[in-house]
Amino acid sequence: MTSSTIKTEKIPERPAGAVSNFSSTEKQNNGPGMNDRIRKLRKQSVETQESLSIERALITTRFYKENEGKYSVPMMRALNFMEICKQKTIYIGKEELIVGERGPAPKSVPTFPELTCHSVEDFYVLNSRDQQRYTISQEDIDTYEREVIPYWKGRTMRERIFSHVPQEWKAVYEAGVFTEFMEQRAPGHTALDGKIYRKGLLDFKKEIEAHIQRLDFLNDPEATEKLEELKAMAVSCDAAIIFAERHAGLAEKMAETETDPERKKELKQIAEVCRRVPARAPRNLWEAIQMYWFVHLGTITELNGWDAMNPGHFDQHLQPFYEKEMAEGTLTRDEAKELISCFWIKVNNHPAPPKVGITARESGTYNDFTNINIGGVKPDGSDGVSEVSYIMLEVAEELHVLQPGNSVHISAKTPDRFLNAACKVIRRGHGYPSVFNPDAYIQELLRQGKSIQDAREGGCSGCIEVGAFGKEAYLLTGYLNVPKILEITLNNGINPLTGKVAGIKTGDPHNFQNFEDLYNAFLKQLDFVIDQKIRVSNYIDQMFAKYAPAPFLSVVIDDCIQKGKDYYNGGPRYNTNYIQCTGLGTVTDSLSVLKKHVFEDKTFSLETLLNAISNNYEGEEKLRQRIINRTPFFGNDDEYADEIAVCVYNDLLAAIDGKPNVKGGQYHLNMLSTTCHVYFGKMLGATPNGRFSGKSISDGTSPSHGCDTHGPTNVIRSLGKLDQVKSGGTLLNLRFVPSLLKREKDVEKLGHLIRSYFTLGGHHIQFNVVDTATLLAAQACPEDYKDLMVRMAGYSDYFNDMNADLQQEIIDRTENENF
Repeated sequence: MTSSTIKTEKIPERPAGAVSNFSSTEKQNNGPGMNDRIRKLRKQSVETQESLSIERALITTRFYKENEGKYSVPMMRALNFMEICKQKTIYIGKEELIVGERGPAPKSVPTFPELTCHSVEDFYVLNSRDQQRYTISQEDIDTYEREVIPYWKGRTMRERIFSHVPQEWKAVYEAGVFTEFMEQRAPGHTALDGKIYRKGLLDFKKEIEAHIQRLDFLNDPEATEKLEELKAMAVSCDAAIIFAERHAGLAEKMAETETDPERKKELKQIAEVCRRVPARAPRNLWEAIQMYWFVHLGTITELNGWDAMNPGHFDQHLQPFYEKEMAEGTLTRDEAKELISCFWIKVNNHPAPPKVGITARESGTYNDFTNINIGGVKPDGSDGVSEVSYIMLEVAEELHVLQPGNSVHISAKTPDRFLNAACKVIRRGHGYPSVFNPDAYIQELLRQGKSIQDAREGGCSGCIEVGAFGKEAYLLTGYLNVPKILEITLNNGINPLTGKVAGIKTGDPHNFQNFEDLYNAFLKQLDFVIDQKIRVSNYIDQMFAKYAPAPFLSVVIDDCIQKGKDYYNGGPRYNTNYIQCTGLGTVTDSLSVLKKHVFEDKTFSLETLLNAISNNYEGEEKLRQRIINRTPFFGNDDEYADEIAVCVYNDLLAAIDGKPNVKGGQYHLNMLSTTCHVYFGKMLGATPNGRFSGKSISDGTSPSHGCDTHGPTNVIRSLGKLDQVKSGGTLLNLRFVPSLLKREKDVEKLGHLIRSYFTLGGHHIQFNVVDTATLLAAQACPEDYKDLMVRMAGYSDYFNDMNADLQQEIIDRTENENF
């Protein structure tokens, strides 16, 4: 494989009279919506089967074999990145305006053997599974087995981590009490601010050189380490520039043989754009979008095996370029929309790198969690909505593709017109956009110690977690199965599904005299679990800082250059670890049953309840129905249940919030589940709230399935009692029947519901607009519902790409027929 490896498509001649002029898109349109170019690019993106590429793995393996021990770790990472940028296959497809792929072609994704080295069995599973299949040839499997696997055996980050964790941690982990993100990939999530639109990589290199010159080898014991990191950053800048110049060269070569004069002109323009960015700051909208895309590709090529890389407030970043060109007459709105559509499709071409081991068999999504923040406020506190914001909403609605995820940010300053436009897109039932409350999350970030400007410039990176864009490493460390902690408490430290120790002894539950005794035992168990989680998370953080730095990502995050420290080693201005707590509804409702029926009303004894749940309510359906129908449950504005939810939430905060990490920052809580609430349900027996063994637990801060029986207004009132400003993110899922949003005034009601929730302090809300009949029909005849997209938890996915458990979880959510 050489640096000249390229992949192109032969460009066929166009029929006489066909139009491909970038500046005349409306001529092809015959009305609003996609033009011919975008329809073709979308069709290719949607219809291309996801595949695995071993190219990056081979380049990385060969480089490490030849150079191991010759350079410092940061320089090894940077020089390896350079080799990838020089050698990887590059691709420019016909019709494309924004160029660059992570793999050798659209929908082709590399592997990251230095993080998690796939086994041959993994490849067979990924190549044959019914959902989220990744194709790979037998020849590539054989090559990988021969050249990649032997070298990385014992060297991967996954093996480094699991060979050193204590047995107590393993016992809790294997019981399904928590997950660990870094067993599968690099830490994340990451979002950028606006600096890359003001400075090119050559400007960053000048900064790096200036800080190298200032290093104090006489008085600073870390000066040598800082030198190696800064040198690695500089090499990484050069690598990304070379990658862009290779695309410029390819575009020029394609232009030489192109027969269509309009496409020839476009290819020459692509070459000019790629010669400009990312080396220098962009001058126009096209260059600004391409600038971000090359930086995005750099970060996800360098290291991030399964991460979220995001442009942050993309509409705000693009707005100055759009307005300048519109004023100068060098850009039309249709041209801008076409460029943004090309970017949207480019993101959709990039599926998430697949997982390994058991997770490869049980979990998967093509979604790589790129989240476009739209609207919100600017760093000066003014309204952030612009014409670019409306264009992005139009693009999201018209394209209806899996990626990028998009979210609207509705502050008190956001105009109702924008909220109404967003609600009309929500009404389409794609699961996008989700809705965030900047007025709440700015307070969350201020509480964590951010400056007011950095907080305003922040937002959501992937699902619901928030941070200071371009200035913070806010790493998600894994999910916490809160109902499982209660289950272990009720079994005095034993996991009842296996009979193995999974916690500490907190007392025989039959000896609890009152609810306070039981709850105090639960808190002791919680503290033990959090202690285990944080101890190992801190260890893993140090392992990544030592063995897997990210010098290219460090270049674009304040204050890594100034400190001479890596993104994973305390370099950013702010350094946060999040623990995602799952199952608030399930644990609240279970505690409500115990408090009311066992200890207060003495409807039945604790022994009776424990026997019932240990037998999965077999022969106890009368008891189960009494529990379901005679217990105050969370999500109904019932003070009895809501007080318990508030108590649990506050105690989760007390156990997690403010604990120190190893990078000078702190741990914080957020209430995210993604799909883990389904996995956690499988690791959990029957629960006191009437839930059967193996069934999904509640997601995020949403009520338990089917337990919110008094409508969405009462749901938001219940959640409004949680002091969400103390978290780093909460998640609320609601499902509406489509008929509820048919009329204009219905759309306005949805906007009022969102405003009301945010007035109550809500952080985030998202909607599925689909009825149960449609979901069941899609299960029965999936070929008729290929485009059915639903909102899972923090992201959307195609319903028919989900396994049966995930599909059932969507179906089980309360179907709201009124507000």
